[in-house]
Amino acid sequence: MAGLLVTNAAKKFVTGVSMLATLLTITPQPAAAAGPATKTPIQHVVVIFQENVSFDHYFGTYPISANLSGEIPWYRSLANTPTVNGLVLANTNLNPNSARPFRLSPSQNYTCDQDHDYTPEQSAFDMGLMDKFPQNTGTGGPGCPDYGHGTALTMGYYDGNTVTALWNYAQYYAMSDNSFGTNFGPSTPGALNLISGQTGGEDGTHTNGDLTGAVLNGTVIGDDDPYYDDCSSSTNFGMKSTNKNIGDLLNTAGITWGWFQGGFRPTTAATSTTPAVCGATSTNLGGASSPDYSPHHEAFQYYASTSNPHHLPPSAVSAIGTTDQANHQYDLIDFWDAFDNGNLPAVSFLKAKKIQDGHAGYSSPLDEQQFITETLNRIMDSSYWPTTAVVILYDDSDGWYDHQMPIIANSSATSADSISGAGLCGNGKPLAGIEGRCGYGPRLPLLVISPYAHVNYVDHSTTDQSSVIHAIEYNWGLPSIGGGSFDAYSGNLFNLFNFGAPAAKRVYLDTTTGQILAVK
Repeated sequence: MAGLLVTNAAKKFVTGVSMLATLLTITPQPAAAAGPATKTPIQHVVVIFQENVSFDHYFGTYPISANLSGEIPWYRSLANTPTVNGLVLANTNLNPNSARPFRLSPSQNYTCDQDHDYTPEQSAFDMGLMDKFPQNTGTGGPGCPDYGHGTALTMGYYDGNTVTALWNYAQYYAMSDNSFGTNFGPSTPGALNLISGQTGGEDGTHTNGDLTGAVLNGTVIGDDDPYYDDCSSSTNFGMKSTNKNIGDLLNTAGITWGWFQGGFRPTTAATSTTPAVCGATSTNLGGASSPDYSPHHEAFQYYASTSNPHHLPPSAVSAIGTTDQANHQYDLIDFWDAFDNGNLPAVSFLKAKKIQDGHAGYSSPLDEQQFITETLNRIMDSSYWPTTAVVILYDDSDGWYDHQMPIIANSSATSADSISGAGLCGNGKPLAGIEGRCGYGPRLPLLVISPYAHVNYVDHSTTDQSSVIHAIEYNWGLPSIGGGSFDAYSGNLFNLFNFGAPAAKRVYLDTTTGQILAVK
């Protein structure tokens, strides 16, 4: 089935051109009330938070694609496209791993999920030699689409023939080749760092499930479902945080915001005696079905102050972004309801339903591409676009190979650490005395798409997941979260912007192929 997607792409591209041609007049939205003053022209930030991709896995050969015979789409970069710190510069022929990096074709868009736990990722980095990935994070075997590579699958990468949309966005907007996960580890630490810059402070009172391997001395290093969520696993939940997050700061300042996630709307509403049920499922482009909602991807459900345990709907479309019974936690449907009614929150976090979040094992680059392009086409084709910045980034690397060793911005010395030797990550003291936050972790993609983004630009300054909340804090004049949060120490996303002489245009992409339909 996956191979057929490539064959059908050319037919769908022609259809997409004619369909989009009727949509290229800007769609006006009802005028929204003026929000709090900002320090930049950006009035709306939309964060698209995707799943499980290392930088080299998606951009290792950027901007050069193989363009092999029979593959659609072909990819050609713009003139004067800057190079990145990728596999070409790293010289794949000298790669020290037991297998060299290799290209995955568009027809190989579905793969095994790699091992991306806190300790295996550090062990793969091997004291900075970056040479133990197949032994530590690689997965493969019977029933797993590894295309004959076994555990060496972790060395696989895609190019612009598969990750076409993201490569095209990089051509017309700005991207980073030096952005990292704040810490090592899987989805939950990444999600917590995105909204709080902090994985310490897990309160330790677990009502169900064994959190061994997920929590170490009060610090989250693994995945477990949130305590404040009816739809969490009945046998593997209980994790909750005592820290502040960016939602708390936005509430205090009276700034509208929301987290919008596919599948959040329950299929069975909660009652006084029974919890809500999130039973919606969808089928990916390859024909496999998966639940829409993943509780441990919903970052704000780990915090009492910002959770919506029973998945209650907003009291009205006009209330989306404000504090009511939904408490800023919504389904993606609610984002578009607010969008269409002149009520777009100042800060929106978007999480795709599982089949479109890019996570290996149940999603793919082509499924993800559909969600991202549909979202951005619609934002660009609206009156919100002139004051909007969209940030695309990822929760973790999935264990996919990346050749770049990050700086050790925060040390740790626990039984789960290994990057500097058994029980060690760096040789300094941990930030705020909180152990178990070894970082920075693996390098991840990050793009900024906005009228104010630099055009065809690669930023080399160091950033991490918490740089997103740092940028939100700066733009709206908010304080730092404090308590050891990385937000006060993170790099600056505004290096990717050009506020003095903005020149970025609207770039509409085909939602199947990722190819350019129009530049306006």
